[in-house]
Amino acid sequence: MARVLPSSLTPHICILPSPDLEELLQSSSLPSLHHIFQSFSPLPQVTTRTTALTTVPHPSFALRFSDLPEIEAACREDEEQRATRAIDWIGDRISKRCAKWVDDFEKMKDRDVARTPWWDELRRCAEGDHIPARDEGWNHPISIILAVSTTSPNPLQAITALHSRTLDFPSWVDLTHLIYTLIIHPKNSPLSDEEAGALFNAVKKQYGLHTYLLSLELPSPPPPPVSIPALVPRLPPPAILNGSADGVRPDLKTAQTVPLNTLRMSEQDIQQTARFTREFVTMNLVPWMEKCVVEWNETYSSSRRLPSRLFTSTRRLFGTSSPAPPTSSLPTRSHTHSALQSSVSGSIIPPPSQQRRLAEFATILGDYKLAVAVWESLRKEGKGGSDILPLLIAPSPAVQLHVSHALNTIHPQAAELPSHAQLRALLYAVRWESMLTIGDFLSDTLEGERWLVWAAGNAEEPPAALLLAHAALLSVRKNARRRAALWYFFAANRLEKCGIKPLTMYFLRRAHELSVSRPDKLLSPSFWISENKQPSDFQGFDAVMSGIEHPLGRLLYTTGDVSGAVRHFLGLLRWSSASSSPLAQLSNHIVDITKDPSNSDKVFLEDFQVAISHLESISGEQARLEDVKLSLRFVVPSQACIRLPRDSVEGEQSEWETREEIWSSFWKHRGKEKLERSGRAAVEEAFWVDITLRNPLDTEVTLANPTVIVESSSGDAAWIRDNIEIKTAEDTILYANESRTISISIKSSKPASLAITGVAYDFLGLLPTVESLARRGRRLQDTPQQRQTITYAPDILLKLDVEEASQELAVAFVDDGPLVLAEGECKRMKLWISNAGSRDIGEVWVVPGPEDQIWIEPLDGGSVSVMSMAWKTWQSDNKIVPTTPYSIPLAEKLTEAGSTEVTVVLHASHKGKQDLSLLFVYREAQGSPFHCTRVTRSYEVVQCLQISTTSHPSHSPDHSFSLSLDLANISSSSYVEINQVTTISASWSCLPLTELWSEPLRPSQSARISFGATSTGDCASVNAVSAFVSRKLSNVLHGQDIGPDDPPPLELLCGHVSQTFAFQPFVAHFIMNARRIAVSRTLAQSHPRIPTSSHPSIFPLYNPLSVDFVVFWNIPSEQRSGHILVSEVTLGASHAALREVLEGVESAKVKRSMYAETQREKVEMLQAIRDSEWNAEMNPIVMHVKDGLVVEHDFSQGVCMAPVEFTIRNHSLSHPSRFVLRLDPRQQSPHLPAPYCGRTTFRGLLAPLQTTSVLAQLCVTRPGTYILSGWRLETEVGEPGTEDSPWRVRHRYEQRAAADNSSSIVVSDL
Repeated sequence: MARVLPSSLTPHICILPSPDLEELLQSSSLPSLHHIFQSFSPLPQVTTRTTALTTVPHPSFALRFSDLPEIEAACREDEEQRATRAIDWIGDRISKRCAKWVDDFEKMKDRDVARTPWWDELRRCAEGDHIPARDEGWNHPISIILAVSTTSPNPLQAITALHSRTLDFPSWVDLTHLIYTLIIHPKNSPLSDEEAGALFNAVKKQYGLHTYLLSLELPSPPPPPVSIPALVPRLPPPAILNGSADGVRPDLKTAQTVPLNTLRMSEQDIQQTARFTREFVTMNLVPWMEKCVVEWNETYSSSRRLPSRLFTSTRRLFGTSSPAPPTSSLPTRSHTHSALQSSVSGSIIPPPSQQRRLAEFATILGDYKLAVAVWESLRKEGKGGSDILPLLIAPSPAVQLHVSHALNTIHPQAAELPSHAQLRALLYAVRWESMLTIGDFLSDTLEGERWLVWAAGNAEEPPAALLLAHAALLSVRKNARRRAALWYFFAANRLEKCGIKPLTMYFLRRAHELSVSRPDKLLSPSFWISENKQPSDFQGFDAVMSGIEHPLGRLLYTTGDVSGAVRHFLGLLRWSSASSSPLAQLSNHIVDITKDPSNSDKVFLEDFQVAISHLESISGEQARLEDVKLSLRFVVPSQACIRLPRDSVEGEQSEWETREEIWSSFWKHRGKEKLERSGRAAVEEAFWVDITLRNPLDTEVTLANPTVIVESSSGDAAWIRDNIEIKTAEDTILYANESRTISISIKSSKPASLAITGVAYDFLGLLPTVESLARRGRRLQDTPQQRQTITYAPDILLKLDVEEASQELAVAFVDDGPLVLAEGECKRMKLWISNAGSRDIGEVWVVPGPEDQIWIEPLDGGSVSVMSMAWKTWQSDNKIVPTTPYSIPLAEKLTEAGSTEVTVVLHASHKGKQDLSLLFVYREAQGSPFHCTRVTRSYEVVQCLQISTTSHPSHSPDHSFSLSLDLANISSSSYVEINQVTTISASWSCLPLTELWSEPLRPSQSARISFGATSTGDCASVNAVSAFVSRKLSNVLHGQDIGPDDPPPLELLCGHVSQTFAFQPFVAHFIMNARRIAVSRTLAQSHPRIPTSSHPSIFPLYNPLSVDFVVFWNIPSEQRSGHILVSEVTLGASHAALREVLEGVESAKVKRSMYAETQREKVEMLQAIRDSEWNAEMNPIVMHVKDGLVVEHDFSQGVCMAPVEFTIRNHSLSHPSRFVLRLDPRQQSPHLPAPYCGRTTFRGLLAPLQTTSVLAQLCVTRPGTYILSGWRLETEVGEPGTEDSPWRVRHRYEQRAAADNSSSIVVSDL
């Protein structure tokens, strides 16, 4: 069974009626003859045959009839001009009908399933094109019917005149067509039936068998009208063609005589006309087309065989001559006259090729096998065919390639498509969509909806827009909603430029509906929890929403729906430029957003202002829209806070919370009194609500009359108005993306419990807006139901209690000017403390930060002289004690309005800008609750001394290590005096090797002082501390309880290098405090996976092998003094004290964890412990060769025996070591190798801190310089106490002389 072809691919038949026939039809109230015949198309059940004589049934065989003079006139019109008229005509038809279409269509329920009336209209207009084209032959006439009536005075002469008429077609119109003669014999004809039959026989004998006598009644008056199918709309002819009146003849029938889509014919005439139409098709047209196909196929097949030159060469080689090629038997016409063609232009354009006409005829007849082969041949030759092949071949990926090639052929590479290209692409798209089944067309293999988008191209005419709209409708059926929304938007954008507003608004609304619809894909509940959102919070596809809503709002405004436009413009603001729609760049033609995307917010605001101002001007007070809500949030609830007059403005809230936690930890072992953390306001005392405003837009915004909304449990709104005074801040102008904090003052005249619920302001001074300050409560997980269903605690509001002022402490610095300190400086500052309440204050504490170093001088601090002493030893508990509060000494209770002064010493230990934030805790007496107040002092610390240290094993037998302390004055103008340098260590006694310089250090001047470090010989403290750390870290790695025990105490040895110097009483406190801060900071960086709170239970304050330097300095010209602690030196050999612990952890059975992050944290913790100072490891054996020896010898007396001394020292405090020294004279050097003689291998055992010497002999035969670097030292470190027991090796090392070692001995001849 043949497929039903689109009407644009059906046979085109032209009719040339005689004047008498036209008068007859007019008198019978009938339309033109081609309109009458068109009413009987399509014909049902028509059968054709293929070239293989296979029968092909056609359930529907359509025909197209048209007026021959009309076609001839249309062919003379310029093709681009006609295409432009056609596009304008289509747009005009759609514009006139679209309003009713939209109203009717929106009332339908299944809008996504039904066919849209605008698409049907577009398809009918496209298929109504019947004018022949130069690049295809579908509209070229296949048959011409010459029609006369027997009412003519001389019918035979009229027939002869029609046959002798010359066809006025251009040269590119194919003239291969069937000439058919039709004689209409009405009942009122002057000729009798016998005479009409004789006329029929004469015409048939003269002009062939393609003749028919149609007898009609044509009664008068005409019978009632009969309904007929609606005719396909066709482009009306132009009024004036080619600048003259030579246009198409006007239709003699008027539109008033016959109702629309009706035909006034009797039943008998209808049957006779239907019989003629079927006989014309089945007995004349189809056989003639089949004959043409057979003859043309023979020519086509012969041209596709092997080249004739191959046969010619073969016959030449075998001595035979090639016969002349056969002459084609195809006639140029079949029962048609050979009329001369008139040329419109000077050059003659050929008609479509015979091969193309063969493909078209085969397609019409249903011979698809032949048609596909010929179309493929044409496609390969670049002569078309790609547009028809998708209709004939089975769905496959190749079909898309044919479609793409067909469209690329007609689409020029230009910014704007010409009209004829747009019309041709439209016709292709309509054919594809109408002939292919909907299942195949929308399949994933073909994706036919994309073909419509390709056909639309970049054209901005109504047909292109409707192609996009239909592609969007098909995408909705495929459930591709976002793609459909995009194409609906593009269609609306193009229709808006054409002025078709009803369809534009409908497409925009459809795009909006599809964009806000949620995808069908379900997400895991964990996604919504991680994003802190609810599944119902979906607001649509934010990438396109602003581009859709903005033009829709503008259309609503221009069509008079101002309130709707206001809502759309206000809703647009929720899509700020940070996430603005890319479609906004396509839809907004008011401003060039592509050059400045930030202008989108400005345009949205301007449109909103214009719309709401216009609404107020036409509606007055009624313009206040209660349901219009601002979609943006300018208030940041999480940063809103209440500020009391006694609270410090500076300082982060987290810092104050840290100090409150320090106080709580300190006091929980001393009493049960609680700290009233949430301060209370006093009656008749103003406090402020600090509100952070953040502008999410990229344009300036004005918030007028900002204020807060207050609720109280003490009374209603009237009570609040009478007793609560709420100020209104000034109008706030927020620039693009600006954040600003405003303060709103509140004062209560009576005690009350207040809650700040929201912020009220007038957006742009036009729209009253209220934003809530409530913050969502914590996630509840106390019960199984709460853990299964997301449940939150009640919202958190800003609350404050206002009470009568009874107890209040006011604290301030006496000197509050800019403060610049030198690094390490000790600065005395005065604090003024007064009682601002009505009750006494008997106890005051101050809580500094974890890294603040302060000292509170006692009441008699002014009379205490400084101490002139030299420290020998310090007893340290070796604990990292956290910061504790300091008690403020009071001579007596602070009564009402009482005050006192307190001296605070600040040690500036770290350079940079800092804040000294102090929390003062106070109460009336023992047993009373505590209250607090805050004070902050900003200061800057600059560096004046640059200090560095170096250490290395010493070559001197008097001490084990040499240390160097380098100081440089990096200040610009200050002279710095160094008063004293103190060393502090538990295991090393440091003696100065140089005197302390007496002159001050000038700017950019540096100095060095050297020390010699000698072990005290007592390694018990080293072993005890090491065992403590090993046990604690083992518990940490095995996940066991750490335990509350403290590290072993240490006795610290102090060494001093000083001029005359007096110690202040706070120096020891600051030194210990600085050590604690340095150790805590290092541990936090080195062991991030170990909680900071457990550091005091794991690590000691001092490493027994460490050495600290304290440098005391003074700047007399600026009256500054202070000290700097340097704690970065560790001496002695360590032996991986944690090796057994780490090996035990690594060899233990690993517990599998379902979380990879947990395992990764364990690996990081293990690596941090392995790299820590408590697991340090080094070779304890250091060897020194006595260098620079000069030996004088008389070589005339014989060889010289020169001794060489090697000093070997064990720097370990706890482990013995064995060594093997091997002397190897083979050494690459410019000097002479050392000629060792005698013993070259030396072995020995060294106890901890033991030193030994090895003496080797050189046998020198000639004077010279002999290099002494040819040696290798092998070391075995044993376990402690194995000198006399079986030796257990802990480490093995091997060392050689360094490459740059230049140790040598010089032997000279006397």
